[in-house]
Amino acid sequence: MTGTQRSLKHADAASWLGISSKALRLYEDRGLLSPGRTAAGWRVYDAAELARAADIVALRQLGLSLMEVGRVVAGDNRDLGIALEAHQMVLKARQQALAVAMAKVQELRLALSEGRMPELAGALEAAEGGAGIALDLPWPWGGERFTLKSLASLTFIIGPLGSGKTRLARSLADAISRGRFLGLERLQADGAVLAERLAADAALAARITAAMAWLRDDGATESPALLALLVGLAGDRDDTVIVDMVEDGLDAATQAAVVAYLRRAASTLPRLMLMTRSSAILDLAAVRPGEAIILCPANHSPPSLVSPSPGAPGYEAVETCLASPEVRARTAGMVATRPAAAG
Repeated sequence: MTGTQRSLKHADAASWLGISSKALRLYEDRGLLSPGRTAAGWRVYDAAELARAADIVALRQLGLSLMEVGRVVAGDNRDLGIALEAHQMVLKARQQALAVAMAKVQELRLALSEGRMPELAGALEAAEGGAGIALDLPWPWGGERFTLKSLASLTFIIGPLGSGKTRLARSLADAISRGRFLGLERLQADGAVLAERLAADAALAARITAAMAWLRDDGATESPALLALLVGLAGDRDDTVIVDMVEDGLDAATQAAVVAYLRRAASTLPRLMLMTRSSAILDLAAVRPGEAIILCPANHSPPSLVSPSPGAPGYEAVETCLASPEVRARTAGMVATRPAAAG
């Protein structure tokens, strides 16, 4: 903030903070911020309130729930200490992966310096942190090749009704080593069966209990659908779980809390690919570096990666596929079909 910028209106404050207007309003709704008002009733954020908002944004990026953020800004730093310790562990893992990548590149350079052609097949992918995936696309694409150079820790799969995104998701689950498709049958999961599984696996039960506590703090509503989702996401870091319409069965606040939790727990969860058409799940303004968006176009052109930057190729198509949780609830269960051919 400069001396001439004493205050900002709501949309300008959100832009300056690098978050969505919706997120900024949520912080106010939870009592974390108290913006002033103009004579016309518009929210306005002075320098002190913007500084407080910036701290809240940083705490959220560290993975704190809204309740934990509230305790920290009130002066209780215990949750912050735990979050910083966890963040340090994530950075250490990245540092180790980077050291492996640098060593691989050094091997390639050494081979060149000795007059040998290095074996490049798979080497650069390994240096970048892991191989990607390539597969022949199913109908309606007719066998066209689809390639991802690397797999992100969190990928969103988006597309309108009838675009083939479910077929793509299932094909990805089949093609990715240790891939798994988590379908909508989870919504009919037997609660007694889930309870038996948790009773038989104390470590899993402890993780689910901790996740539920964090989600409740963040405004989520505990439900059988949420429990089934959390249990279905359990796995090793080398796994990849592709989730069919992750928002189904979850209200708006729970959807927002789930995405925040998945980002917070990314270092302990499998890689995730989330099929969605909910703007609460895929808030384009909140997509982080290293995350990915795959668009399945309505015209059945091959799927493509889309940057979450306004004006980027495919951005508008992604944006038009998204709807609020309320609209998604009204259209739940709708299936696009082709009319039968005449005669």
